[in-house]
Amino acid sequence: MSDSSAKAGVADHVADATPAPLARRIRSLSDRTIAWLFIAPTIILLLAINIFPLLWTVYLSFTNYKANRSAPIIWQGTHYYTDILSDPDIWHAMQVTAHFVFWTVAIETLLGFALAYLIDRRFRGHGFWTTVILIPMMLSPAVVGNFWKFLYQPQIGLFNYGISFFTGLDPSSFQMIGEVSLAPWAIVIVDVWMWTPYVMLICLAGLRSIPDYIYEAAEVDRASTWRRFWSITLPMALPFIMLAVLFRGIENFKMFDLINLLTSGGPGSTTEVVSITLKREAFESWKTGYSSALAIILFVTVFGLANIYVKALNRVKQR
Repeated sequence: MSDSSAKAGVADHVADATPAPLARRIRSLSDRTIAWLFIAPTIILLLAINIFPLLWTVYLSFTNYKANRSAPIIWQGTHYYTDILSDPDIWHAMQVTAHFVFWTVAIETLLGFALAYLIDRRFRGHGFWTTVILIPMMLSPAVVGNFWKFLYQPQIGLFNYGISFFTGLDPSSFQMIGEVSLAPWAIVIVDVWMWTPYVMLICLAGLRSIPDYIYEAAEVDRASTWRRFWSITLPMALPFIMLAVLFRGIENFKMFDLINLLTSGGPGSTTEVVSITLKREAFESWKTGYSSALAIILFVTVFGLANIYVKALNRVKQR
């Protein structure tokens, strides 16, 4: 079938499903025009819900606009940006965020890959245990946050009693979400518990993508299990591992709901990540222009780091 007949066929099919007055016009349209007619509503919707809010936020970041009052909007220039970048509280929140992202991503990657490696051995009952491991990922952050907040209660929570059983400490002698030294690790534990299965799935996809003949050739060469792991399994699964790190790093950099439910940034500002600071500036202090500038700084930071990381990921994939 020629290209002209194929185009005419598409136009005819569309024309048959339309009223007669429009049918003649539709039959004269090219395939490309018809495709744009179908795609245009989606593009307009994406521009409306993604691009416009971003541009509006950029505009507000240069003004003194506050959402809780109707006052003349005054152009501030880069005043808010300089204030944010020189604010020690913002840098403290950045450090808290970096601590949370680093430890959660590192632990989730190690545990996720280890679980994927074990499940890929296809032991008896591996399907059942895979489903069990995936349960935390299926829960909503609101459920997980309230569930673990109850577990962390020093008087009735099972977490403290579990620690007491193995260490002999008094269950009421420490508070995981109430002490400065323990609260950051409390939210790390919850995030690792919830999202390690997600990393496991991505790593498992990488392990399953390795052809069997490569392992068979290694067995013919009498390579040891340890040698096969370092020379075949890990290098070929590395792009998937890096992809999991990218996804979890982006998600945890903007983590809000889980931390807000567990500690609300406390005790003090020990667990106040940047997203908590942004929420307080925007909806408690009603500094809309200031919070918009902070949101743009966070967006540029995540976008820049992700762009650098994706370039490194592409280099690994091309090796």
